[in-house]
Amino acid sequence: MYQVRMLKAGEQGVVVEFGDAIEPGVNALVHRLSSVLMLEMPELILEVVPTYRSLMVYFDPLTISRERLQEKIADSLASLETAAASDTIRIIKIPVAYGGDFGPDLEFVASHNAITPSEVIAIHTSVPYLIYMLGFTPGFPYLGGMSERIAAPRLKTPRVRIPTGSVGIAGKQTGIYPIESPGGWQLIGRTPLTVFNPSGPTPFLFAAGDYLQFAAIEVEEFVAIKNQVATASYAPSVRCVARAEACPCA
Repeated sequence: MYQVRMLKAGEQGVVVEFGDAIEPGVNALVHRLSSVLMLEMPELILEVVPTYRSLMVYFDPLTISRERLQEKIADSLASLETAAASDTIRIIKIPVAYGGDFGPDLEFVASHNAITPSEVIAIHTSVPYLIYMLGFTPGFPYLGGMSERIAAPRLKTPRVRIPTGSVGIAGKQTGIYPIESPGGWQLIGRTPLTVFNPSGPTPFLFAAGDYLQFAAIEVEEFVAIKNQVATASYAPSVRCVARAEACPCA
């Protein structure tokens, strides 16, 4: 079992911290604890927020004391390691038009790594990426598992406006901008999918614990999918596979 600490976070928060390593095993425990707590004590917990290696638990101090809540969390932790984990995971296909106006920094990422733009695309689309957590902006996925062969530094001067759906690289990470926002990541492409829709029945296209698999498409296909998304006639491809088949992202 990983070394676990419980930390105070204001008057309504407890942070359950699983060590200091960022790895799939730790992240899986975070999500398992999140599910267990919401299942076992929904009347006591207001919200849970999973991150790379910790879980923020918000509670109502008028309903339960911090000390009693921490005792109940400890009881859940004691059985967590032997609790049954989900045997399957979701891999969501994310179509991306790479380069050009959609990915103005693709050439830089290629030259920075002494490879061609086509090789950057091939590497970027070669494996599924684990979503460790969502944050920064609504639905922004923090992904693990990107090859160091396409790592690239952040922009020295961040852009003021990055288009919705832009796919970028910063350091050893890759991600998708769900909404138009400032940002300093190197942009290599754009997806026509709507990642965050606050008025939809499910606001987010994916959740922490899912995997994303990028797939290269041409501009014509980007436009076609974009039109289908606008009319709610497009359904993203989702595969449910055995956990062991997924990429061991780190």
